[in-house]
Amino acid sequence: MSGSRPLGGANQRHSGLGQQPKVFLALVLLFSGAMVARLIWLQLLEGARYRELADENRIRLVPRSPIRGRLLDRQGRVLASSKLSYNLYLQPRLVSDVNWPGLRDSLSQLLNLPKQDLDQRRRQGVGTDGYRITLATDLKPEQVLRFREQARSFEAAQVDVDVLRHYPHGTLAAHVLGYTQPITEKEFKTLADQGYEIRDRIGRIGVEAAYEPHLRGKWGGQMLEVNAMGEVQRSLGDKPSQAGKDLLLTLDLDLQLAAEKALEDKPGGAVVALDPRNGAIRAMASRPAFDPNFFSKLFTTQKEYDKLFASSSKPLLSRAMNAYDPGSTWKPVTSMAGMESGKFLPDVRLKTAACITYGGHCFPDHNGVGFGTIGYEDALRFSSNTFFYQVGVGVGSKALYEAAIKLGFDARTGIEIGYEESKGLVGHQAWAAKGRGWAEAGTTPWIPEDMASASIGQSVVQITPLQLARAYAVFANGGFLVTPHLADGAIDWTSSQRRIKVDIKPSTLATIRRGLRKVVQDGTGSGLNLPNFPQVAGKTGTAEDSTGGSDHAWFACFAPYQSAEIVVVAFAQNTPGGGSVHALPMARQVLQAWNRTRSS
Repeated sequence: MSGSRPLGGANQRHSGLGQQPKVFLALVLLFSGAMVARLIWLQLLEGARYRELADENRIRLVPRSPIRGRLLDRQGRVLASSKLSYNLYLQPRLVSDVNWPGLRDSLSQLLNLPKQDLDQRRRQGVGTDGYRITLATDLKPEQVLRFREQARSFEAAQVDVDVLRHYPHGTLAAHVLGYTQPITEKEFKTLADQGYEIRDRIGRIGVEAAYEPHLRGKWGGQMLEVNAMGEVQRSLGDKPSQAGKDLLLTLDLDLQLAAEKALEDKPGGAVVALDPRNGAIRAMASRPAFDPNFFSKLFTTQKEYDKLFASSSKPLLSRAMNAYDPGSTWKPVTSMAGMESGKFLPDVRLKTAACITYGGHCFPDHNGVGFGTIGYEDALRFSSNTFFYQVGVGVGSKALYEAAIKLGFDARTGIEIGYEESKGLVGHQAWAAKGRGWAEAGTTPWIPEDMASASIGQSVVQITPLQLARAYAVFANGGFLVTPHLADGAIDWTSSQRRIKVDIKPSTLATIRRGLRKVVQDGTGSGLNLPNFPQVAGKTGTAEDSTGGSDHAWFACFAPYQSAEIVVVAFAQNTPGGGSVHALPMARQVLQAWNRTRSS
């Protein structure tokens, strides 16, 4: 029995060895099957994707910026264009440290560039595209020509074009046109999917921002083949960039130039001119201004940025879309409230006085004695404060607010660049009860003094020059609230959605129109009675600055009186002396420019 056990064990061992080839075969088949399945998955099912990834690893695109569309005035005259800047670049992987001195010396001699500048730029390394070093910028035409004549001798160097925004008229209409700036890294994360490159520029404010998709175009570039080490092997050709589209604006260059000139001697202010028939803006100027070409410079210092952005004069602020006390230019709104409420009908006559007491304050008339017993037309003609105190206080804040809302106040106008626009303020009883925007509800009640001030556009009323121009367009065009705009495009700006019929009685409209005409005929606006000139209707305004500065001067008008084609609002910020002295002459310059273009 003892001899039988080894025999049995030997049989078992021989039996186990006999099974091993089958196990190995099964393993080989298993691994082979997995490999075949993997190959099928990689080559057949995912082949297209991996070929695309391989090409992306093998091919690099050196971006080439598109030419941005031009901004043109209504007659096609250029307000903004693109300026080509020819720059010298180096592809560092195509030149070794040993070969660089020879290339540097040749480029220096050919293009008359200092060797030390070329060395310094090379040491600074590649730019944002990751493949090129900028050796020189703004090459002159003769330098470009000399390089291109011998370009084949410089495999590692190339002259390429950068496109910079250019504003040929400098500060003209700067707040309207806006400017472009390079996108930030944070912006690139969201804009990359829209075709933007890290070197891209984007419209920041104004028309440049509002019409960015229309103006920007599409990038092109040079395709380079690289190896696994990232070294450039050869150029595979160019993909042309696609230029942006030109944009025809409603601005008229002649009127814009006149508006800018009218502001030259003012510390600050704005001029707005628009077509009351459809809301097309013909001029919109603001002072102080800035030169948008500043943002097109390739290199700017922090000191230069601080001088612009931290300036106490706030040159980047558009006064045309910022809110100020309107003074007596607001009196047509009070007139509308009086007549539309039914409490002070068009034929009403009120006794004016030296001053009228509301609350604890006696509110004066500006001439110190009053104007006797007068109606709306003469009240507008003489700009009687005490007449409008009685109307405003008599109808109350709700009626005044409702009239203001109908004329587009306390709201943005709908202009394309409205994200830069103030909605202004028209104070009323409910607003005061809620805390006036700065206090706790119930702590700042509406008082008689508020109502008196609101009646003549002071203290609790803040409007923009653009809003005032839109409101006066209602009086000019027969009762329609238009939408101000800077480009017509394919939009019907006279449709009922953009040209809204105001709920105003014909008698109210006619009374206000006659009063505004009397202002110019023989009232405070008589400085616009010009020989051989269309009839003008308008209103002067002198407003106390509720922030504590000197008085503002205003003038709002339209012409021709019977069938208006233009509305002009002139605003001189902190320019004491009266609307007829300062703002009216500003509007006159624009009207004279309009009349010349109209007659030519």
